Amino acid sequence: MGEAQAASRGMLDWPPAGPARPRRCDLTSSTPDALWASRSVHLLRPAAVVCDGVRRDLHGERLLDRLDLAVGVGARLLLVSTPEGSASLLLRVLAGLVHATSGIVRIAGVARADDSAAGWARRIGYVGPEAGIHPWMSPGEALDLAGRLAGLDPDERRRRIEVAAELYRLGAQLGTPVRRGGPALAQRTALAAAMLADPEVLLLDEPLRSLEPEERRLLLTLPGPRRTMLLASRYPASEQGVVNQVALLREGRVVLHVGVAELEEHDLQLSRRGIEALAELGLGGAPGAAAAVSR
Repeated sequence: MGEAQAASRGMLDWPPAGPARPRRCDLTSSTPDALWASRSVHLLRPAAVVCDGVRRDLHGERLLDRLDLAVGVGARLLLVSTPEGSASLLLRVLAGLVHATSGIVRIAGVARADDSAAGWARRIGYVGPEAGIHPWMSPGEALDLAGRLAGLDPDERRRRIEVAAELYRLGAQLGTPVRRGGPALAQRTALAAAMLADPEVLLLDEPLRSLEPEERRLLLTLPGPRRTMLLASRYPASEQGVVNQVALLREGRVVLHVGVAELEEHDLQLSRRGIEALAELGLGGAPGAAAAVSR
């Protein structure tokens, strides 16, 4: 084990634990910082992400319509939607990039989307379909910027960049403009930058599609039992082994929110067809109501 990887145990709780079989249970509402810092947070099972009656239109189409969702701490949730843009829009609302027309959103106990240390900035990591990195920037520059925005001091920033360079295989290209490394380098850099501040909630929209499937799966097997992930995907089968919950959004509302094990129990695949079939069985709660599922 390299020195940087060993150092990552403190920052990222490496190595990651595999997805655990979720159980249906009630979730408490989002909670203050004191609970989030507690070692017993996994026993108290607070909701890391709460959406209450969220609405949002895009280009005249209502993609989110009084959407309710509660995601417990440590969940790895796959979002599948019809129309497909609904899941992506929900992640952008959760990331604070788009404002909901109405409704309430809470992330890790904070209801206000701001850039302060007490707000969502240090709690959320977001990676969209595009890497969002200037092509002239190197991975090192992108990570340094992410560390500055997170308020890390120079020494801590340097340490975390060294760890990230090893974990995300950026070392040899740390000073190379991302345009020379192509989409794969840009996407690995974007994920590394999102993880640099050790966020409680990671929001991923069609991430790492330029990587080989095995490398992609390895990088998306996130460390940290208290880290929560929401992943929007048009290809559910490609997320096998990465997620332990699935939610189906239909016409802007959650019509299914269950553990992946529910699919297996009904001999259904983690695929759009399988997820739709499970929703038709009516096992995920009434339309518009998310079933509370925890690890």
